[in-house]
Amino acid sequence: MDKLRDCFDEMVVYKDLKQNSTFKALKLPSFLRDWVLKKFEDEDGHFDVDELSSFVEAYMPKKEEWLKIKNRIIVENERVKILTKISIDIDIKTEEITFSLPDFGLSNKETVIEPHIWNTFKKELVKGHETWGIVELGYRQPDDSAKPKIPGKIMLTGFTDFCPYSIDMDFYKDIRSEFTTDEWIDILLGAMDYNAEGYANEEQKLAMLTRLLPFVEKNLNLIELAPKGTGKSYVYGNISKYGLLTDGGKVSRAKMFYDTARKTLGYITGHDYVAIDEVKLVQFSDVNEMRSILQGYMEKGRCDVNGFEVASDAGIVFLGNIETDNMDEYRNMLTELPSLFQESAMVDRIHGFIKGWDIPPMQPGLKVSGWALNTEYFCTIMHALRDDITYRAIVEQLVEVSDNGYERHIEAVKRIATAYLKLLFPNVRSVKDINAKKLQQYCLRPAVRMRGIIQKQLAILDKEYAKDEKQMPTFSLREISDED
Repeated sequence: MDKLRDCFDEMVVYKDLKQNSTFKALKLPSFLRDWVLKKFEDEDGHFDVDELSSFVEAYMPKKEEWLKIKNRIIVENERVKILTKISIDIDIKTEEITFSLPDFGLSNKETVIEPHIWNTFKKELVKGHETWGIVELGYRQPDDSAKPKIPGKIMLTGFTDFCPYSIDMDFYKDIRSEFTTDEWIDILLGAMDYNAEGYANEEQKLAMLTRLLPFVEKNLNLIELAPKGTGKSYVYGNISKYGLLTDGGKVSRAKMFYDTARKTLGYITGHDYVAIDEVKLVQFSDVNEMRSILQGYMEKGRCDVNGFEVASDAGIVFLGNIETDNMDEYRNMLTELPSLFQESAMVDRIHGFIKGWDIPPMQPGLKVSGWALNTEYFCTIMHALRDDITYRAIVEQLVEVSDNGYERHIEAVKRIATAYLKLLFPNVRSVKDINAKKLQQYCLRPAVRMRGIIQKQLAILDKEYAKDEKQMPTFSLREISDED
């Protein structure tokens, strides 16, 4: 798309997921793949496969190669550079600065960052709970003669930020005005690695884009139930370096929120969202404890764990496959899920429902093949949009709600509508910038539908939610005057 290249220039890469098997073999998440593509592609979208493969082999080792890397660092006394995510910790008592490499199982107890190295790279390393970059590792030899003895540790000796460029949000917002709504929807799909032409209609495209809402809005909790093969795990596990997809299995308070024994924060901190995959098969280690903590966190964005307050902006997304016969919003769709989801208090705190059966199963025609927005750039943009409160202010100004509406319904609809506004109309800076018809069609109406399904499920689970005071209120847009 020439217009896309003209407008976004260097933030566009050529993606050929239909034909090119190079990246499929490398098994890189989309944001990493596009970072590599941007580094090696020429102006025509071509790259040298051998050169690219050599870079990946040198800087992006597999987890099972960690023993070889340790041997090079500790035994061979080499400096080793790898592209990975790094997490920093500062000990309150000793002021010692350490790091961990989550993808390789390297813990803070085995590492150290010397003061001069910290002073050089701290600006980049404190950007978030976890930071992506090229880390250079060395080894600090043990000193048995010192009192107390100094143990051997892996040192951070250098760091290159994964995202050295600055994001110009004003540019991104302004450039949106160069595209029609249809064109913009297609651009967003390309950034997600999908071919817009492979979808039958706009409804299918928008259903896919709905998965991005927790990427742009803080503390947005969603549930998606769908048939197998629609790409849920791909979107939540590959598109953003700021999100986390869990593999299901056992979900505990310690893993999700706070480990009181180790005094370490869980998944929920430092991520934009935590997507719990295969929720139908998830086992909660202590159902009563998780019920209490989840409900508190999903309501307020914070919770208390044995006197320790955990606070985060991360939304929680539940993903599950259910039988085709159960894909009906007018009947109980949660029967196949763990007991936690059979309780209205828990379900009420989920803001919206994604009908995964509206998303077509993955097939070759849906894979992008052509110029598209760089996923690494796009996920950074979405991360930055989370901090922009002007969109919620616009929704508050424009959306009117019928009297005595149930507060959780109102908050859920406004939060979802705000996320849609950020995603589809980032160029909107005031109420005068948005077309009321489009706001209704693309933001408010879908938000009401998503929350409406939750309300139907609540009424099935609990008769209290079938009462008038807990029905969905009426949402409308007020007219904009010249004074606004």
